[in-house]
Amino acid sequence: MRLLLVIISIILTGCSMVNYEIDNITYTAKGKNQRVKFIILHYTACNDKISIKTLTKENVSSHYLITTLRWDPIFQLVSENERAWHAGFSSFNGRTNLNDTSIGIEIVNLGFSEVDGELQFYSFEESQIRKTAHLLKKTSKKFNIEPTNILGHSDIAPGRKSDPGPRFPWERLYKEFGIGAWYDHADYNFYYDSAIFDIYSIEDIQSEFKKYGYDMEISGQWNEKEKNVLKAFQMHFRPKNISGQMDLETFAIIKSLNHKYR
Repeated sequence: MRLLLVIISIILTGCSMVNYEIDNITYTAKGKNQRVKFIILHYTACNDKISIKTLTKENVSSHYLITTLRWDPIFQLVSENERAWHAGFSSFNGRTNLNDTSIGIEIVNLGFSEVDGELQFYSFEESQIRKTAHLLKKTSKKFNIEPTNILGHSDIAPGRKSDPGPRFPWERLYKEFGIGAWYDHADYNFYYDSAIFDIYSIEDIQSEFKKYGYDMEISGQWNEKEKNVLKAFQMHFRPKNISGQMDLETFAIIKSLNHKYR
């Protein structure tokens, strides 16, 4: 009996010596990175009331929502630690399914209407631009987001999506708030040269878009898919002329961007 008690005592003592504490200080792994790599901007294509309902009650969501009312706060709908459903089928810079690696920001805006067969996009409220800039500044710093990874939905889903549209002021965000990517005019002036443009094959030019991050096919042709990429690019970097055609100005802009960032 005494032997049995000794054995039981040894077993209980062994069990009590197991350390169940989680230590996150002594060792840290080198092989890791941030989940969040991109910030994606959208317009909701509906008014404030419907936007709130859609983004909170339906199978679509974003991390943040900016309404048209200047006195409204910036609404956080999904924790940054969670995956919002805003990007859908998407790709940029070799990554796909960008819901997994992005923060989504929805801005209430009606999107566009069709007038005489042409799309007329709606402008944004000044308060929305300032709120967006504030949020982008804060979030991009927190997650160390590359300037080239602050994008529109149209950039990551060319042809399928057009938001935030050509009325979104990407150039102003860069010049006034220091947010996102934009080309330098000295580089633009250098590359705006037909002699340089003419020596590039279609494949060479398509490779420039691929290099920047767009999901561009290196096909040697300007088919619908390739033209959709051109439209998305022009919507972001040359919103006054969204032709979907490759031209000298578009060439100068993509070359300038790659010279600066890639």
